[in-house]
Amino acid sequence: MKHAKGPLLSIDLSEREATTEEIDDLLETYVGGRAVGTKLAHDRIPFDADPLGAENRLYLSTGPFQHSQMSFTGRMSATALSPLTDGLLSSNAGGFLSRNFTATGYGAVEIVGESDELVIVHVTDEGVEFEAVPDLAGAETSEICDYIEDEHGLEEDHTATVGPAGENEVRFASLMTSRERAFGRGGLGAVLGAKNVKAITFDGDSGAEIEIPPLQMDVHREAAQSDHIMKRQGTSSMTEFASTVNALPTYYFSELSFEGAEGISGDRVEEKKYKKGTCSACAFACKLPTRDEESGLETEGPEYETVMAFGSNSGVDDIVDVMQSNKLCDELGMDTISAGDTVAAYLASEDEFGNVELIHETVEKIAHREGIGDTLAEGVERCYDELGVDNWTVKGMEFPAHDGRTLNGQGLAFATSNRGADHMYAEFYSLEYPLVDEDQALDKEGLEGKPPKVVEKENLNVIKDSAVLCKFSRDFVTPDRLETLLDADYEDLLEIGAEVVSLERHFNNQRGMNRNDDTVPYADDLEGFEEALDAYYEERGWNDDGTVPEGAIGGAEAATADD
Repeated sequence: MKHAKGPLLSIDLSEREATTEEIDDLLETYVGGRAVGTKLAHDRIPFDADPLGAENRLYLSTGPFQHSQMSFTGRMSATALSPLTDGLLSSNAGGFLSRNFTATGYGAVEIVGESDELVIVHVTDEGVEFEAVPDLAGAETSEICDYIEDEHGLEEDHTATVGPAGENEVRFASLMTSRERAFGRGGLGAVLGAKNVKAITFDGDSGAEIEIPPLQMDVHREAAQSDHIMKRQGTSSMTEFASTVNALPTYYFSELSFEGAEGISGDRVEEKKYKKGTCSACAFACKLPTRDEESGLETEGPEYETVMAFGSNSGVDDIVDVMQSNKLCDELGMDTISAGDTVAAYLASEDEFGNVELIHETVEKIAHREGIGDTLAEGVERCYDELGVDNWTVKGMEFPAHDGRTLNGQGLAFATSNRGADHMYAEFYSLEYPLVDEDQALDKEGLEGKPPKVVEKENLNVIKDSAVLCKFSRDFVTPDRLETLLDADYEDLLEIGAEVVSLERHFNNQRGMNRNDDTVPYADDLEGFEEALDAYYEERGWNDDGTVPEGAIGGAEAATADD
């Protein structure tokens, strides 16, 4: 089986030292990326750790596909204990960082401890340097990137940064890369911010050699020749369609379609797009560099989830206003989904839907924890009662679009996801709109027969996040092609995925999570929901209470923060 190569680099911020250790067996077993990060995190982060404490660890990793020139491979994975969900969580980001990370020669990087002053960590194939940067306290993403380029000659594609939101431990702070790409969900920016790390850079010329089969060029050529609408509009092409089929959260989840959808549609985004945008080595080029000529505003996006959170869910029907929200979140370093939903909850509490000035003002306050922003920076689950609104989260994570009240299988997938309300964990919505061929499509309504497919999709996405492969490759990298590219049997790959999902679940079980956390606000309206949960657990071989059976996870004893 193809897998990532290289030692684990462990960076101890408390001691200002770095060490390496061989992890060949781990890489051979778990491919790379998310699977390797999850195994390391499960075994090394104490089960009772504080997500914002020194005992939490952050893992960065890529996979074998980052040694190819195949489209859909400009991504990498990050894993840690989430400040938002209080569970083990992986997030991945596109852009250009993954190739520079791979060039350092490390199979994975581990960030441990806590610095006593604000630092940038420079990682090269020759070692690690710590640079104190007290003058960058409070700096936004662009300012950090400019500083690193001016002082060190490294462009933004070498850099992962933390904005003010991360420094201020906003629970949904992102780790930003290439200026406008994000390890978005779960607050991993706050993990680094709590460790007093402002940025990490990667540079080198020591990448391992991993031979990917020639099929990679077929995938690349097909991606280049495709006339897919995402090449013009990215995921924003979904907006009007989702509204039409009643799957677009609107006015803080009180409605399922938006009368102003046309004003924030893919067509409006395409009108603002002024050049092509892509990730490393990808010919699909679905990114969205956008510009509003009248105001001079430039950003990348907004993608569909941002359009939902800061558009329909906030009662905003002008794409330029959503672009501004997107820009603010990128500069301040926040997940646009959680930030937008949290702002929408505040708008609902104040009866201020559509108040764009208040929205942008509130985004700034959240990042700096000023006034009401200090409350909202905790996320919806921790402030909904104070606001007097409903708790639209799963396991503490705010909802994306693709509403499960219409797409019922996606509703189940939101509930079972170890990551919380995240649409990419199982990516089940693609089967129910559908965005796949007719022979793969499923009826939107009902849950009968869907749990095994949720399990398969979750397992498959572990492998994509470990290889590492963009989810939008689904039309190009079929199961048989994945077998060829990774030189592995599809069912064996799914078994690796299943083990990683169980590792995540086992870690979260040790922190008190169980069946009670596998729910959605509308579970009572999903006929057969409890029976579907039972079927899901049975398919995974878990207990009826949503816990992993004793002895099913090997290789690690329950750690504590005092160990």
